Amino acid sequence: MKFGVVVFPGSNCDRDMYHVVTEVMGAEARYIWHKETDISDFTTDDCIIFPGGFSYGDYLRTGAIARFSPIMESVIEFAGRGGKVLGVCNGFQILCESHLLPGALLRNESMKYECKNVYLKPQTRKTALTCKIDEEAVLKIPIAHGEGRYYCDRDTLKSLYENDQILFKYCDESGEVTDDANPNGSLDNIAGITNLGKNVFGMMPHPERASEKELLNTDGKILFESLMSRVLEMTVLFSESRTA
Repeated sequence: MKFGVVVFPGSNCDRDMYHVVTEVMGAEARYIWHKETDISDFTTDDCIIFPGGFSYGDYLRTGAIARFSPIMESVIEFAGRGGKVLGVCNGFQILCESHLLPGALLRNESMKYECKNVYLKPQTRKTALTCKIDEEAVLKIPIAHGEGRYYCDRDTLKSLYENDQILFKYCDESGEVTDDANPNGSLDNIAGITNLGKNVFGMMPHPERASEKELLNTDGKILFESLMSRVLEMTVLFSESRTA
């Protein structure tokens, strides 16, 4: 599996993400500059990552300018073919602005920048990003954002539940989804979602900052393991079907 890490002016988590997928996970990866338009070296087995940061300085609205970068048309086409796309923090904002994911990320309810560890309760195992996570798991993963309050209209929220598109909810250490555990006022404590095709993923917490024992937290590593294991499983199944 190959990863592409998109770099915008103002990205500041691109090197962290690249380090984790290459040095920690042992995968092939390359940076993708935002002005590139040719990503034909990536197949639908691969994953394009939009890392955190402050693309274009977060002027106008988070992700609003990045949405019009030359790379976006190619990524939208890639996702339309079934390629996997992961957006973390600012990357999640960009995916919503580009309509690859429904809803929007608004200013935190506190009107302050929130930077701390939070707890996440996985809501589904039916995606490549979460397939290896235990149903009873509680993940401790840090957040760092000023505009992370997920919002959507009532019909969209209903659709997210009906189609099993909610990836994570903010919870307390014991796994209880409560108002007090919600760090930014997100609707229904939503911390991450996927698209209807379940190949585009967005989340506000940073799994790349919780993937190494040197950081005293490896809870985020399971997300990358899930992504890579799903591709390996599909490759084996395809190989077996050809030789049957």
